[in-house]
Amino acid sequence: METKSVSRVSDPDRQRAEAIAEAAGRLFFAPGSARVSMDDLARELGMSKKTIYRHFPDKGSLLTAVLDRQFAAVERTLVAAAEDSEGQPFDLRVQRFLMAAGTELGRIGAAQLTTGRGGDAMLRQYVEQRVDAVIYRRIDELFRDGHRRGLLSAPPELLGEITRGALERLFTSRLPYELDWTAADLLRATVDTVLYGAIRSNGPAIDDERLGAVIPTARDDEKEVNP
Repeated sequence: METKSVSRVSDPDRQRAEAIAEAAGRLFFAPGSARVSMDDLARELGMSKKTIYRHFPDKGSLLTAVLDRQFAAVERTLVAAAEDSEGQPFDLRVQRFLMAAGTELGRIGAAQLTTGRGGDAMLRQYVEQRVDAVIYRRIDELFRDGHRRGLLSAPPELLGEITRGALERLFTSRLPYELDWTAADLLRATVDTVLYGAIRSNGPAIDDERLGAVIPTARDDEKEVNP
């Protein structure tokens, strides 16, 4: 009886906290959001800051709640991307997954937070941990799967590090402005570079020759010894 009573009392509070976090997400991660304050959020919600602080004692705790929601959405997107490409050629699986991961990172602004463009040190550490758990561990597992199946010509650990660096750098780079490319254009070019410089294709022989030119294989060494 007591547990049910507590649940009934907490439901409206939980719904209000969700509404606050949802509005905060719209404001905090919108373009030019660096100057968004709790006063701005209170005006957006039509409630007092006192009400907001009753649910979230400070902006950091509110932003953490917003990130929890965002990362849950990221996880759903990545799971869907993996399921949609199940049974497809390995390079297509990797491409779709990396494109989905990069798009989600850009949307939530996690790269900027991770590199110190917003939030405090504890919050940046939290973001790094969530990005690692939700995105990079899945990428690492995908590359390990390709390695187990003999589809990679480079160590999966190396590919994981290259991919992490590319994704994190991409969203803080000035290249979109200098090249007049969108972030999506750059991400696709980066994904293609990572993919087709590392994955052994089961397709035409020309692909194998191109891959062999990047990283020598045992077969290449044997050809040189026994022409």
